[in-house]
Amino acid sequence: MTNLMIPTRPTRPASVTARAGTNIALVKYWGKRDAALNLPAAGSLSLTLADFGSETAVRFASDAGDDGRDRVSFGGAPADAKFADRVRRFLDLVRSRAGISFRADVATTNTVPTAAGLASSAAGFAALAVAASRAAGLRLSPSELSELARRGSGSAARSIFGGFVEMQAGTRSDGSDAVAHPLLAENAWDVRLCVAITAQGEKEISSTVAMDRTATTSPYYPAWVASVAADLSTARQALAARDLAALGAVAERSALRMHASAIAADPHILYWNPATLAAIATVKRLRADGLLAYFTIDAGPHVKVLCASADAAKVQAALAATPAVLRVLVLAPGPDATIVNES
Repeated sequence: MTNLMIPTRPTRPASVTARAGTNIALVKYWGKRDAALNLPAAGSLSLTLADFGSETAVRFASDAGDDGRDRVSFGGAPADAKFADRVRRFLDLVRSRAGISFRADVATTNTVPTAAGLASSAAGFAALAVAASRAAGLRLSPSELSELARRGSGSAARSIFGGFVEMQAGTRSDGSDAVAHPLLAENAWDVRLCVAITAQGEKEISSTVAMDRTATTSPYYPAWVASVAADLSTARQALAARDLAALGAVAERSALRMHASAIAADPHILYWNPATLAAIATVKRLRADGLLAYFTIDAGPHVKVLCASADAAKVQAALAATPAVLRVLVLAPGPDATIVNES
């Protein structure tokens, strides 16, 4: 922890704004070995996206907050109690690490739908980790930021880095080795992720609840966890070779196995809707016609399709023509989480 500075208090009130992109797991994270520390049961591998994420501003000061509490806004309005409490618990971690007691003003805006299965929490807590730690006077390494972000959301550890990223499950009980690291920079491979939006609003079951239910009730869960190591090895090799077919095949396999374990939970967890299935059929048809396109689905109904940049327009058009698909976004690999303003 040689980069860590622990001031007794900030030298001046600082406002820091940070931005982070959401990430989509190609080898999935599903289940925890320690819920309190957000330690994953297995590793994962993801792609961080450009222009699809969160921007968060944090200011620690003696005059911040109401009635001794942090003031949290989302999209320009006061945040709901559940989100605000989650942010406050995270800020307590930062305050403890920095040795300060100031309350904070936190303002977050998203360019990704919230709680819809599009990894909004990954971007949100990555941006919060960067902004809050800097505003508190800490200077954390990327690995330390990844560990901190993980405490807010397991997948946020990956959004600290751009491009293709691997998250280690780690073995230490304190979680210090459960961190992410970059594998391939954002501009190292000209691929795109086409996102077929198949529903509006928030999903019915949160990822946290669904993961816990799957781990405790699904007879397929142990097999799911045991399968991840081999998928990670295959995905790393595919990345090194820029082998889209190999990476796409492991992405589809990982997604289907994750959802199979959730569907087998008691009571079952089924995020898919008719448009989800229709979009999968569209992808399979494109591939049968010779176009390399591969789907993945997170804890939600939306379908994400990995393809070469040159094929993205064709994939977008095919998905847009799929019955019940509401709209299709085409997203490029994105950069590391970064500070965009400090004053």
